[in-house]
Amino acid sequence: MNTELMLVTAGDGARRRAVANWLFVSAALVLIMVIVGGITRLTESGLSMVHWEPITRWLPPLTDAAWMQEFQHYQQYPEYQKVNHGMSLDEFKAIFAWEFGHRLLGRVIGLVFTLPLVFFLLTGRIKWRESPWFLVLLVLGGSQGVLGWFMVKSGLVDRPDVSQYRLAAHLSLAVFIYVLLIWTGLRWRKLSLAATFEPVSGPVRMTWILLALVAVQIVLGAFVAGTNAGHQYNTFPLMDGDWFPEGLFVYDPAWLAPFEDRMTIQFLHRMLAYVIAVVAIWMIWQAWTRPSRQMALGVLLTILLQIILGVLTLIYVVPVSLGAMHQAGALIALTAITHMLFGITAAGRRNRF
Repeated sequence: MNTELMLVTAGDGARRRAVANWLFVSAALVLIMVIVGGITRLTESGLSMVHWEPITRWLPPLTDAAWMQEFQHYQQYPEYQKVNHGMSLDEFKAIFAWEFGHRLLGRVIGLVFTLPLVFFLLTGRIKWRESPWFLVLLVLGGSQGVLGWFMVKSGLVDRPDVSQYRLAAHLSLAVFIYVLLIWTGLRWRKLSLAATFEPVSGPVRMTWILLALVAVQIVLGAFVAGTNAGHQYNTFPLMDGDWFPEGLFVYDPAWLAPFEDRMTIQFLHRMLAYVIAVVAIWMIWQAWTRPSRQMALGVLLTILLQIILGVLTLIYVVPVSLGAMHQAGALIALTAITHMLFGITAAGRRNRF
């Protein structure tokens, strides 16, 4: 009897480990996707593909004639006519490569998530009663592709730049999916190790606050990118020679300033970074005598590294390499916070997914 129970437990643990590993791989691909998306934005490559072919477009142009046809399509839209007029075919190929790679990676993620999900369901590694949550993740992933094209369409008009609102929505959904994948993977990994777990003692409320602040900061970062606000006021710690530069919230209407005024957007992004640093230090103080101290230290280090990357990105006027690292750093910090939050809140719970 005991031997049978041990065998069942071991088998259940193996299936949960397999599912957890699949979820972590999916999350890693989403992380790469966000980085590639950031590079696509930084290199101003996002409007190079003017058609959406989510099912049929798996290969780039393979002949000179195909490349020329793609280039001619691009030339019909405002970005070429107003920004890149006179661009050579080779220059077009360079920006096309980033956008094509971004879209192709999205399809790869779709396959990496969908095919194993079907396999796990058919083989019983994921029980049918556990399937609804994974179907939610699948729908969210598909919605992200649709939202991405909705964002691109906003730049194929008279103003050849994507809407910062749609960019923020696109990035926010990607980050939301990423966190859900990490959280779900942690649940399945923990439940593969033993039947029950005791949560690690730690500052739960402060960790939740930190997670919310970092999420808001990522959205603000999308508005910085979407309005090119990082290309102005490239000094630190002062902004335009002052801590509170003249002209903040001077916008009509004023309530749109946090979304459309470059000075205000960058100012809010800076100030929130200081708030996040203070909250992270406060969290360390609360966790110092608790078992969660090491996780809290990891969170603080990722946040401090992210702030340093942000400062360097600003003062060097947003080079592609630093901009990409800054975006990756945001998700790494978010990963550390999510891991800590799981450890101090969810490790002892039994879940269906």
